[in-house]
Amino acid sequence: MQELMQVLEKITSVCPAHYQEGEIKKIDAKIIEENGKVYIWKKCPEHGEFKDIYFSDAEIYKKWMKYRVIGTPSPDVKTKIFDEAALYDQHMSQSVLTNLLITNRCDLRCSYCFMNAGASGRVYEPSLEALKKMMIEARNERPMGSKAIQITGGEPTIRKDLLEIVNIAKEIGFSHIQVNTNGLKLAESAEYCQELKDAKVNTIYMSFDGVTKDTNPWIEKNKKAIENLRKVNLKCVLVPVLINGKNLHQTGKIIKFALNNMDIVRGVNFQPISFCGRVTKLKDEKREQQRVDYVMMMEAIEKEFDGEISREDFYPVPFVFPISKLIEMLKSDTQVEFTAHPGCGGATYIFYENGKLMPVTRFIDVEGLLEFVDKESQIKGPLKKLRVASAFLKNIDKFVNYDKAPSGFDLKKLLKDAAIGGSYDSLRGFHYKSLFVGSMWFQDAFNLNVDRLQSCVIHYASEEGIVPFCTYNGLGLGDKIREKHSVSISDWEKETGRKMKDDLRKDVPLTS
Repeated sequence: MQELMQVLEKITSVCPAHYQEGEIKKIDAKIIEENGKVYIWKKCPEHGEFKDIYFSDAEIYKKWMKYRVIGTPSPDVKTKIFDEAALYDQHMSQSVLTNLLITNRCDLRCSYCFMNAGASGRVYEPSLEALKKMMIEARNERPMGSKAIQITGGEPTIRKDLLEIVNIAKEIGFSHIQVNTNGLKLAESAEYCQELKDAKVNTIYMSFDGVTKDTNPWIEKNKKAIENLRKVNLKCVLVPVLINGKNLHQTGKIIKFALNNMDIVRGVNFQPISFCGRVTKLKDEKREQQRVDYVMMMEAIEKEFDGEISREDFYPVPFVFPISKLIEMLKSDTQVEFTAHPGCGGATYIFYENGKLMPVTRFIDVEGLLEFVDKESQIKGPLKKLRVASAFLKNIDKFVNYDKAPSGFDLKKLLKDAAIGGSYDSLRGFHYKSLFVGSMWFQDAFNLNVDRLQSCVIHYASEEGIVPFCTYNGLGLGDKIREKHSVSISDWEKETGRKMKDDLRKDVPLTS
């Protein structure tokens, strides 16, 4: 380690070499600053040192970490599944979003995918009864039931009963339903898109790795899917997996594509590659070459937009935590808490009017506004709701430069709608004329921070209970769960009378 190294935080992680050998081994680690960048450094007594990039800009790291908050314990979220040792004692965040994996079958074979029935040799496809049981458990989670669900795979549209699964989710009480798809079936049929909308799907979460065929072999299908979604007015979010040396350079171009389709594309949620699943055992040199952190993503955006969007426009997920606490106080009703660790992701909103880009931070003093919200939410005493409402009406416009704001922008109305609608819906007004640009960088065994894991807000519903995302995928517990509750391909083929290869698309490349 170099002389310019400074220890910023002592944490707990796991040994990636032990993990590759099939064991989750907890080890001490450090977050260090070195030459203006932040790394996770750890040393295993058996396998030696490991060092992985965390933030390529130490100042952005320090800015984001200021917004760290501690959530409410969630006793129903598992800290261990089978016989492995628990990495921590108690989970400290609620389920902001529940993932429901309904199949590991897919009609593609993407190289970076977390799961693949063909590669695993087994088919995981829970029955409707089993899926319903998982959803009920998520809705009954303590201290607050999950309200949002993402139906995912594999490729969920490969199941002929997907619409029935959506209906069950709605009946059980999920208020926001997403379907995570590669978009190929949506490109085939506007009628199918209408069926999804009629079933009350709120958002399509669509894979979208670039705007050219070399970065995204399915680009024309993606465009057709968007065209069909437009016909039925069903909104979507683009989800690019960013890989250095492959499509990182297209980050800004993906945002431009989204801006040109803002009537249907409500956001872009970048996911820097996570080295788990099929790419766990990639050689160190290859992994380092392909690794992308938040700052690399932001640099690519800055370059494409010549500074019109910058790294300073992005804030971490828990930045908005005070909004939920304020709404909770005003409504006397428990709200979803955005208490993810700052390292779990960040975002901004980009307004686009008459060809001009306006990140929300350029016309709202977001830090001042959130400090004000935080202060007001802590007011106590008689008539506090009335006093808080009065303070908002009197002071809120001080945080907005209306000369720079988009036409018709009304912060008072947005916050009023948030107070009425609740924290999960509190940013809907922003969506009307803006594009959400965010990123979630899921952990793997090489960069895992147990503190981050303990604050995870995206969880899987499974037969073994509610599992944090980076436990399920990043530490491979999902593989074990699926193996326990799956059948061999040969048994599946005998039972269904179909061949696994029949799932594969014949009209597009199978991998990128």
